[in-house]
Amino acid sequence: MSPFLSAALSGAAATAAGIGLARFAFVPLFPALVEAGWVSGAEAGLLGAAALAGYLIGVMGAQALGRRLGTRGALRLGMAAVFLSLALCAVPGGVAWLLPWRLLAGVAGGVLMSLAGPSVQRAVEAARRGTASGIVIAGVGGGITLGALILPPLLQGGPAPGWLGIAALALGLAIFAHCRFPEDAGGIPPGAPPAAPRLLLAYALSGAGMVPPMVYLSDFAARGVGVGVLAGSGIWALFGLGALAGTLLGGRAADGLGGAVSVRLWLGVQAAALGLALLPHGAALAGAAVLGGFSGVGISAVTLAWAREMAGPQAGALWVRATLVYAAAQAGAAVALAVLFGITGESHAAVFAAGLACSLGALIPAMFHRP
Repeated sequence: MSPFLSAALSGAAATAAGIGLARFAFVPLFPALVEAGWVSGAEAGLLGAAALAGYLIGVMGAQALGRRLGTRGALRLGMAAVFLSLALCAVPGGVAWLLPWRLLAGVAGGVLMSLAGPSVQRAVEAARRGTASGIVIAGVGGGITLGALILPPLLQGGPAPGWLGIAALALGLAIFAHCRFPEDAGGIPPGAPPAAPRLLLAYALSGAGMVPPMVYLSDFAARGVGVGVLAGSGIWALFGLGALAGTLLGGRAADGLGGAVSVRLWLGVQAAALGLALLPHGAALAGAAVLGGFSGVGISAVTLAWAREMAGPQAGALWVRATLVYAAAQAGAAVALAVLFGITGESHAAVFAAGLACSLGALIPAMFHRP
């Protein structure tokens, strides 16, 4: 395997495990946990919020951890934490047991997402950095799809086999990437990036708007629309396929149209996805899953391009700031939506309507941006 491909695929393994599995495999597990009586619907929403809060913690501490342990050491620790958190969730201890492990899964995902992409970019030649970034971010969609494909047969035996199955996948990814992670000291180049308030606000509102599909989508299909747990996992697989397409096409669109224009297009697709989800029909929810994955994961690729247009050499520092804002918005929205889900009698429509409002709000600062 070439050094370029080895580095890029190690980064993809990190995002597949830390985001695609540790964070997003919970979506099809949500209705299975509720139906098995491990937690209530509101408690499952709280577990989703815990992972998002942990993600914020991981993003905030990733640079310091990378400097202390080295990038390779921090990435290895993150992969180990993913496996541990998923394996321990197989114990039916109720919300009190599951909450700290979902928090740990989020922390690990934040560390892996923050360090994998920049470390791979530093390890490859400048002419191929864009391609390498696309491979790394595509790992998110790959992990989502892989988890959604293996969970349906496993969930026939209850939540425990599902948790252990995705833990085994995470372990396999960790073994693959262990000796392939690039080794460097990490860190951000000196200098201050531009303030970029419109970019930060648009990206934050986009993140808040994507919390409903990223936490409640499979449960909406399984219990809200009534198609069942297995079909709910299939809906989530469509989200993963959309995420792969949105990430890969996002880079090309940004090259041809520019980052700012591409962000507007992706946000428009996101709003359409949230609106489509409010139609009470399984086919509409399937379409919303594809469009939601396309826009909700692909938005990172086009926003990164926008950051490069605005900040030039300081794009990395601006991207760290954007990632923090995005994580904070998602964590806050997840807690608020868990409360909303509980007080509305577990109304999926109320949660997705709130996501649509945030998505439409994200379009405002993006539309008014001028280079």
